[in-house]
Amino acid sequence: MSGRFDLAGRTAVVTGASSGLGAHFARVLGREGARIALVARRAGRLAESADSLAAEGIEASVHVADVTDRSSLEAAFDEIVDRHGGIDILVNNAGIARPRSFLKMEEDDWSTVIDTDLSGVWRTAQVAARHMAERGQGGSIVNIASVLGFVVQPTQVNYAAAKAAVLHMTKAMARELGRHDIRVNAIAPGYFRTEINADFFETEKGKALVERLFPGRLGRHEELDGPLLLLASQAGSFMTGTTLVVDGGTILTDV
Repeated sequence: MSGRFDLAGRTAVVTGASSGLGAHFARVLGREGARIALVARRAGRLAESADSLAAEGIEASVHVADVTDRSSLEAAFDEIVDRHGGIDILVNNAGIARPRSFLKMEEDDWSTVIDTDLSGVWRTAQVAARHMAERGQGGSIVNIASVLGFVVQPTQVNYAAAKAAVLHMTKAMARELGRHDIRVNAIAPGYFRTEINADFFETEKGKALVERLFPGRLGRHEELDGPLLLLASQAGSFMTGTTLVVDGGTILTDV
C-alpha cells in the first residue's frame, strides 16, 4: 500500500464487478486499503469475486443490482451506506456491447446499449452522488468510457455514441457536483481483452486489428491501475472533468 494512493478507511463502489475490468478495479482499490462494495447483476459471480478478494484480505460486500433498473440501484446503494457508513468512490464500470452493422441494427440493439452504457452511467452516478452530497464529505466518481468515444469502428454505432456521450456527461457532472466537493473524471481505455471482446480477438479480424494498433498489442489490465488510483485517490484532488486516455496510442492511428 503506497502513501500517495492510500485509500484506507474509504469505501469504493465498483459496478460491473462480477468479472473482467470491474473485478480487476475492485482488487486494485482494495489493495490500497479501500473497503469494496461489488455491484453487478450476477449474484453467483459476485460471490466468487468477493471470495477471491477475501483470500487477499480485502473486505468486500456483495450487492446485486442492474444499472438499467433505478429501484435495484437505490436498494443496493442504501445497503452499501447502511453497511459501510457512506460512499467515497464510485467506479462506474458496468457496460455491454452489441456490435452490428448500422443498416442491420435493430431498435433493441440500440436501446439496450444506450440504456446500459449511457443512461446506466448517469443513473448510477446520480444515485451515488446523492448519497455523497447528503453525507457532505465529498467523493470521487470515475466513469469508464472508451477510446471509441473519440474514434469509431464499424458495427459500433450504438457503443461509440454511448461512450462519446459519457465523455461530455463527465464534464457536465463535474461542473455541477464540484460545489459538493465531488470530483468526476473518466478513463477511456483502448483495446483490452475482456469477456465482451475475448471471442472477437481470437478471430482473424480481431488479430488483424491488434496488428494495426500503435503498440502492436492489447493493453494489460494492470496498465489501467495508475490512472484509476490517481483519479480515485487524493493524489488527483485537483482533477475533475477530465478524461485519461489509456490506449497505447490507438487514437493516433487509423484502426
